Amino acid sequence: MASSSGLFSSIRGPEISKSKTLIFTSKPYHHHAFINLSFPLHSQSYQKKQNKLRVSAASSSISMTEDIRTGPEDLVASILSKVTGTDRGVSLTKEGHKEVAEVAQKLQKYCVEEPVKCPLIFGEWDVLYCSVPTSPGGGYRSALGRVFFKTKQMIQVVEAPACVKNKVSFSLFGFIDGEVSLKGALNVLDEKWIQVIFEPPELKVGGFNFTYGGESEVKLEISYVDEKIRLGKGSRGSLFVFLRR
Repeated sequence: MASSSGLFSSIRGPEISKSKTLIFTSKPYHHHAFINLSFPLHSQSYQKKQNKLRVSAASSSISMTEDIRTGPEDLVASILSKVTGTDRGVSLTKEGHKEVAEVAQKLQKYCVEEPVKCPLIFGEWDVLYCSVPTSPGGGYRSALGRVFFKTKQMIQVVEAPACVKNKVSFSLFGFIDGEVSLKGALNVLDEKWIQVIFEPPELKVGGFNFTYGGESEVKLEISYVDEKIRLGKGSRGSLFVFLRR
């Protein structure tokens, strides 16, 4: 299995104001006809400036309305629609990954202050997406690994005050159930970043149960969290979407 650190990045580990539209109106220029006859060049220049102002005002109005209308709830719904049913990002195209990243970037603006202290981070989470599909689950999720190991669940449990448990359950060759799990201690690095130090992973396949490898350490930024989803970004830039169970 690839580094356990990859596992947490995936498994490890809001306020919509009413839409306001600005409407700009200009008073009629009573001597406009006279100016057109006497100073046509100045009149055309004036008219162009007025047209530009109207276009600029309209664009600002539309932009402001769209920004207000697209609040956190809409963005959450959007990102879920883009990643659900993609085998945690495996089947997404390059353009699809880009769209997910753009929505995640917008959601960051609505993140609570000091998310590491927010009680919403605790609970059971499904790993719904990772921008680097092989990161969560390591070798089990590589192109070759997916031929033999069919992923059934990828779960992360964050328990108070500072415990993280990751589990990937799979079916080997389609009929032998198994799972690999990790348990780690969570350390707060700052208001957004956490570090998790994991114990050696435990593997269960059929009736066999054993541990292998050594300790591992990962760092993750919590970029957004609410009652439904949590976004995380690994120290190497991988984006993760967790869905509360």
